[in-house]
Amino acid sequence: MSPGLTYRAAGVDIDAGNQFTAEIRQHLKSTYGPQVIDNQGGFAGLYSIPGNVSLFAMRCKNPVLVAGTDGVGTKLKVAQRAGVHDTVGIDLVAMCVNDILVQGALPLFFLDYLATGKLDPRVSVDIIKGVAEGCRQADCACLGGETAEMPGFYGPGEYDLAGFAVGMVERARMLDGRRKVKPGDVVLGLASAGVHSNGYSLVRKLFFEQEQMPLDRLVPELGCTLGDELLKPTRIYVRSIRSILAHYRVKGVLHALAHITGGGLVENLPRVLGPRCVAKLDKGSWPRPPIFALMQRLGRIDEAEMFRVFNMGIGMAAIVSPYYADAVTRRLERHGEHVAVLGEVVRGDGPAVEIL
Repeated sequence: MSPGLTYRAAGVDIDAGNQFTAEIRQHLKSTYGPQVIDNQGGFAGLYSIPGNVSLFAMRCKNPVLVAGTDGVGTKLKVAQRAGVHDTVGIDLVAMCVNDILVQGALPLFFLDYLATGKLDPRVSVDIIKGVAEGCRQADCACLGGETAEMPGFYGPGEYDLAGFAVGMVERARMLDGRRKVKPGDVVLGLASAGVHSNGYSLVRKLFFEQEQMPLDRLVPELGCTLGDELLKPTRIYVRSIRSILAHYRVKGVLHALAHITGGGLVENLPRVLGPRCVAKLDKGSWPRPPIFALMQRLGRIDEAEMFRVFNMGIGMAAIVSPYYADAVTRRLERHGEHVAVLGEVVRGDGPAVEIL
């Protein structure tokens, strides 16, 4: 009598999944702080918020939880093509924690979702190492997540990532640019590491289909291989912005933040501007990573399209009181940021962002 069907024969290896869970536990625990309640074998992650709430030495009388979710998009195709999987986890964390940071919230914990056709322990552990590194950079705990083995749904070597972060902010200190931003405010730009995690459908079409350029090609304009450039992880701005929030606890110096992702400056800045407020930016006021000039030249991409698709060298924009712009810039630079004065907010009824 022939043996009956098994889950492994259908493409799902439960033993491999259990081994993977055991291997990543040390990486997850490296992100734990005292608020994490160890729940090995549990069905959910546990995070303790004491009755007398304190967040990174900032007292919260009326705490508000802020949640954000995102993925890495088709940048994953580049990682899979390159066989490099230890940076996209950082991207995953960055895309979530930078979003909740815009509300003035500091991240507490993060969870991930990894789906693949067949679990490859080496690849999967590398991914989770990146997630743990991202959480360490964001000073938040990775409470765990979910790994789904889905044969027939994903092709060989393919996987997808999603995640979400939860943070907290004192209600009175929430950032609300639509109420606080006013004419005369200064727009500061915090440099990106490069393309970050947006626009990769266009990136792949340009380099892989049109130019048929291998990822291991050294590109003199970039000073590295194409793969190294395209897989630079998204910057995480938590520590530098936290320094501003902590230093100016009373003065309303920071009026708004905008995470510059898909849509670029032209579509993300308007989300934090009030009525009749226009951000007038000088496109020559900040240096752009050479990858953007290379893409624009090779693809003959219109400049307006470049600014609408890519971050163009700015990963986070901060709108601040003009009286404190210099002081904020110096403090951000002390925390490792490259900061440029992009322009100012003026009164107007035209497009919410003008890049001149």
